[in-house]
Amino acid sequence: DGESPLRKTRLAPFGMARTTVSNAQFAAFVEETGYRSEAHDYGWSFVFRGLLSEQSGPQPEGLPWWNAVDGATWDHPLGPGSSWRDAPDHPVVHVSWTDARAFAVWAGGRLPTEAEWEHAARGGAALARYPWGDAEPDDTTIFANIWQGQFPDVNTQVDGYYGTAPVRSFEPNAYGLFHMSGNVWEWCAD
Repeated sequence: DGESPLRKTRLAPFGMARTTVSNAQFAAFVEETGYRSEAHDYGWSFVFRGLLSEQSGPQPEGLPWWNAVDGATWDHPLGPGSSWRDAPDHPVVHVSWTDARAFAVWAGGRLPTEAEWEHAARGGAALARYPWGDAEPDDTTIFANIWQGQFPDVNTQVDGYYGTAPVRSFEPNAYGLFHMSGNVWEWCAD
């Protein structure tokens, strides 16, 4: 949404991780460095209401599908009582731009620019609309972990997932990169 107009950009060679950062990878980073995420400092984060057993906490204006949950952090993704260990191969959530940048530096890299990310997402197809090509996603043809059904109330889970999917789910794009669309939002340097 709002990603226009297309423009030509010259890029220097760059690398890209094949998957989004998993819970287990982020846990290794935290264990080695003692890093404290911004969600830990704030004491809360937004959680998609459909993942919660009870709806509580404030909702951002105009976005009633999110609930502010005290104690929701990367290691307790649904709040107290939940654990990243229940989904070690799923993407880490509740990670700020600062947290993502710190992880990237620890891992020996950096966040990609938006232009680099878009180039990588297209998998070499310069004008492809989606990472898998030009086919419009719908509720029956599954290319990625996206909502199927009437958002935000009914997810038919045709893709097999209500929330996140493991980081190596579905087919990678032509560059061998997984989930360049769907699953979770990703941070860019700019």
